[in-house]
Amino acid sequence: MDNRDLDTSGSRPAFLTGRTLIAMPGIGDPRFERAVILVCMHTADMAMGLILNRPIDGLTTSDLLRRLGVSAGGDLTPDDPVLLGGPVECERGFVLHTDDYNSTGSSTPVMAGVAITGTRDVLEAIVDQDQRPRRSILTLGYAGWGRGQLENEIRENVWLTCDPDERLLFGHDHEHKWSMALAKIGVNAEQLSGQSGHA
Repeated sequence: MDNRDLDTSGSRPAFLTGRTLIAMPGIGDPRFERAVILVCMHTADMAMGLILNRPIDGLTTSDLLRRLGVSAGGDLTPDDPVLLGGPVECERGFVLHTDDYNSTGSSTPVMAGVAITGTRDVLEAIVDQDQRPRRSILTLGYAGWGRGQLENEIRENVWLTCDPDERLLFGHDHEHKWSMALAKIGVNAEQLSGQSGHA
């Protein structure tokens, strides 16, 4: 089944590939407190996403590429942060990028204009002026859910959802991405935080 085809008939929850999850206050898990997560894959059996607002302290893209033996071009911004994509397989890297770059067999479309690649060739591409995607972020780890788990969390109001834009996906204002995502659905972050814990 193509997970981009949303079923809104009510027979089962719609798949959320390409949507953004916004953590509700009081989520009860510090790993996801105020997290903004892009759902990169969602099928009947599993879901996988990347947290968009967790820069890893002291680790830049050029640092990581150097450790991996990838020569960075002079135009690569040295202080681009590497993000903690989630608590699962934190040693595994992913690049979320605009789809003007595509690695055949490795890049997976997420939504219109955006794809994810988890192989070394994308690292080599992002330091090549002629191959690099227009926008990209490098993450370590991912957030994962088993069969029905994300659907249950949505029903339990653990997450709100919104459509992402480039500021949420690729912007560097990580501190305000949570409130920016809430604003996209008309929710005031201060009011929501103030209501946390109240029925």
